[in-house]
Amino acid sequence: MLIGVPKEIKNHEYRVGMVPASVQELTSRGHQVLVETQAGTGIGFADVDYVAAGATIAATAADVFARAEMVVKVKEPLAVERKQLRAGQVLFTYLHLAPDLAQTDDLLASGATCIAYETVTSERGGLPLLAPMSEVAGRMSIQAGAACLEKSRGGRGMLLGGVPGVESAKVVIIGGGVVGSNAARMAIGLGAQVVVLDRSVDVLRRLVSEFGTQVQTVYSSKAALEEHVLSADLVIGGVLIPGAAAPKLVTAEMVKRMKPGSAVVDVAIDQGGCFETSHATTHEDPTYIVDDVVHYCVANMPGAVARTSTLALNNATLPHILALADLGWEEAIRRDAHLANGLNIHAGAVACKEVAQALGKEFVPYKAK
Repeated sequence: MLIGVPKEIKNHEYRVGMVPASVQELTSRGHQVLVETQAGTGIGFADVDYVAAGATIAATAADVFARAEMVVKVKEPLAVERKQLRAGQVLFTYLHLAPDLAQTDDLLASGATCIAYETVTSERGGLPLLAPMSEVAGRMSIQAGAACLEKSRGGRGMLLGGVPGVESAKVVIIGGGVVGSNAARMAIGLGAQVVVLDRSVDVLRRLVSEFGTQVQTVYSSKAALEEHVLSADLVIGGVLIPGAAAPKLVTAEMVKRMKPGSAVVDVAIDQGGCFETSHATTHEDPTYIVDDVVHYCVANMPGAVARTSTLALNNATLPHILALADLGWEEAIRRDAHLANGLNIHAGAVACKEVAQALGKEFVPYKAK
């Protein structure tokens, strides 16, 4: 198979779909890999590194899209990239289609087969291709939130961990999954008061087992959510419904009643966000203020630590890339039901039930030949 790796073009996005080590795994099996020039230079992987791994360097993204049988990316394709997809081509990347009608319509029109990292599942019931970036984003959320609390950013002027004789900040984390547990780990390490809300008692038990009395776990009823959000200095939104739009758990009215100078970090923004006042921002202009509350809603948070993120992502995606290349996408998903759960768009139809429901589209499940 001829696999293409274009350079990411989203604002301040330096991650790359495949590192040279991943390319070498493919070329050693007889596959061809076409990498756009300078695709990995932002994180220290030069064109010569890819050539040494057996890749061919393409002068433009157009060359990659025109020739590749499968395109491997990191972020969802932007409009200019979507126009270059074609029927029969496979796209393997993060898509986050539920809140993005324009992208969905373009992918449907392209006729391409689009497999989304974020809906691939595992035998343990997790989301193994989303987990590495959720780990990164969860940890980064505390760094970002701590900066948002600084006075120069519009915050309360609080140090997250306080100092002797001065109270530390209260960090409220909505969702105790991969994002939430990693955010809790960082917040505890910085000395904050940490509260995690979740609707799964099993998740709360796991957090108590992991962190003990360093974290307060609370069942996420509407009353409890409101109580803790209103008393928080920093709120982290880490809610996920696989494939679907994130629920708007924190209303605009609740944000209006939060402490002046408090901050929210909406890690769920890729799926539309879990705060009513959220809208996607960029690394170039990451924050805005609504009702004296600082909002950080960068849609590609892990892109800020692009080298770490790329290596972690490649560790998770490579086995699936190899399966798709070795077997072809149809045989690969026939053999692996968990990879099949990643199929979001095929032959001009929505093949993911959650995406179809979120966007009011017809759900057409793929039927293996």
